[in-house]
Amino acid sequence: MAIRRFSEKKLTSEVLHRIRETKNPRLKQVMTAYIKHLHAFVREVKPTPDEWMQGIQFLTETGHWSTGKRQEFILMSDTLGVSMLVDALNYKTSAGATESTVLGPFHRERAPAYPLGANISKHASDGQPCLVSGTVRDTAGRPVAGAKLDIWQGGADGLYDSQKGDAMNLRGVLRSDARGRFHFRCVKPEFYPVPNDGPVGRMLTATGRHPMRPPHLHFWITAKGHKPLITHLFVKGGKYLDSDAVFGVKPELIIDFKQGKDGVATASYDFVLMKNKK
Repeated sequence: MAIRRFSEKKLTSEVLHRIRETKNPRLKQVMTAYIKHLHAFVREVKPTPDEWMQGIQFLTETGHWSTGKRQEFILMSDTLGVSMLVDALNYKTSAGATESTVLGPFHRERAPAYPLGANISKHASDGQPCLVSGTVRDTAGRPVAGAKLDIWQGGADGLYDSQKGDAMNLRGVLRSDARGRFHFRCVKPEFYPVPNDGPVGRMLTATGRHPMRPPHLHFWITAKGHKPLITHLFVKGGKYLDSDAVFGVKPELIIDFKQGKDGVATASYDFVLMKNKK
């Protein structure tokens, strides 16, 4: 069989020809688009061999920095706006439903379960005491009983528990009551930097960006018959709301954290879940 003469112009079509027998149609669609866009990127940028190797080394190092406690690839996706784009394409809110936002790299499985009213903060040094309350309802205004609220946050030191060790703190799981209500204690959220000691941090510095996130609480809410909701509650007036390093701020998610005379901040929010499509 004659060997085809190499042609830069025909290379992309040749690579696509090689995957023509891919049996999974979705995989074929994804790989076709990936190959086309990757080849187009190379043609536009025209990287030198040294530059291409630097890119490969960056991705390799990003993988090495990813562990069970820290996901550098999620961090890269977040800071490039890709996570928010994927979320926007997949989570289409109906009228009145709570807006979604990014998961972030610090969610942990098997967080401790707490009763309503419990304090997810274990140490006085975690930050200013805060009481958060609200309801979980559907778009028709009906309470969602037994909704699972998975909650996590960073402390006043700008760190999540997983950045400091194995012990879990400032995170927990609780359930809404029969009337869809919930309340718990935590600390008032503070702004903090995303981890910037690794390859993603160097990328931010090299492109003239800061690594800061505005003050927020994370929520992952699930309930039978409803679409899971991953979202944040942001502190009104908090720093970096207009320049969040991961592009996660939506105006609908910014709420008041009121300062009480007793030194305890308070906040309230009513989450609205969408029904699963049948």
